[in-house]
Amino acid sequence: MSIVQKAAKILFVSVHLILLSGCWDRTEVNDLALIVGLGIDQKKDGKIMLTAELIVPQAVGGGGQMMGGGGGSGVSGQTVVRSGTGTTVADAISNLQEKLSRRVFWGHTKVVVFGEKAAKAGIRQHLDFLSRNPQIRLRSNVLVSKGTAKSVLELLPPIEQSSAEVLRELSESQLLLRVTIKEAMQMLSSDADVAALPMVKILPPEKGKKDLQTIAFIQRTAIFKKDKMIGDIDDKLTRGVLWLRNEIKRANVTVTLKGEKGNITATLIRAHTEFIPKYEKGKWKMIVKVTAEDDIILNGTKLDLLNPKYTKMIEKELENETNKRIRAALKTVQKEMKADIFDFADIFHRKYPREWNQVKNRWEQIFPTVEVIVETKAYVRRPGVNTAPQGLPEQEVKQ
Repeated sequence: MSIVQKAAKILFVSVHLILLSGCWDRTEVNDLALIVGLGIDQKKDGKIMLTAELIVPQAVGGGGQMMGGGGGSGVSGQTVVRSGTGTTVADAISNLQEKLSRRVFWGHTKVVVFGEKAAKAGIRQHLDFLSRNPQIRLRSNVLVSKGTAKSVLELLPPIEQSSAEVLRELSESQLLLRVTIKEAMQMLSSDADVAALPMVKILPPEKGKKDLQTIAFIQRTAIFKKDKMIGDIDDKLTRGVLWLRNEIKRANVTVTLKGEKGNITATLIRAHTEFIPKYEKGKWKMIVKVTAEDDIILNGTKLDLLNPKYTKMIEKELENETNKRIRAALKTVQKEMKADIFDFADIFHRKYPREWNQVKNRWEQIFPTVEVIVETKAYVRRPGVNTAPQGLPEQEVKQ
């Protein structure tokens, strides 16, 4: 091998050694405080209190001894809760960091909880900060607390490792509303400039348990206008809202047939809501077509559901009950609260852009006057393996 070839090889290796990535900017896990839950409250003096639920590494590691956490820790010390205050969320984080021996890391944040007072004061600036932080995931769930967010994160859940995990599981179950950071920002930047966020309430502890040995559960929905909470609705009205937002995933509906004793309960397997906007002679109209497919999971009557006659009767009652829930939601949210959380504004904007631009500045006054026509169709797909009522003599069953 010639001297030139040797020099070329040495040069080749040297250049690639320089280009190889190193570990100069590494951050050890042992140097990080992993945050799983974030709470934002507003104090009486107007300052922001930020509460973080942090993982205790020794508690969740394999084979390690559980640590007693002290105030705000989980049942077995899995998490610990710490707070910081400031003029803004960013200032509060700096104050929080002063109280921690490790650098905070937001990449594991599962939920963001706004206290009721902070929600009424406005959440836009807080969401702005969260969206700009590259560590925080935009798919983290957002909720509002009945009371303070700190009180929710301080709870000691009997099953899950942390309060944040409880809220994440409840959000993902989609029994009621589920909203992420990204979806909350999209709602507030929509034509209607309104939002709806799930609202949690602390479940009273069981007899003999300590006050903190319980969980918070999603019970209501908080309604926002221009990023400020203006009120809330209960779980029954929320299900009507879910139908109107085409977001209903799980539901059980119990009906009673005319002239029959006992109840019949159906569970939803599929649902779809279609919106048909109309604009005629200066009047705005929305036709809502709802389709539901159900299974019968309880038959408390004497009817043999194998008979198509009874199946049709059940379908009619399911349609009436669904229609009733939707109408109740419209009455409260559209007529009384005047908040377009159904996204009608965007639907009209896409269909009639010219007409919409003429009224967009007055949409809050126009929205309550929109005529909404609800057309509901329900189908019983499976009446059950045992179509006849169980525990009833055969001669008493209505065929």
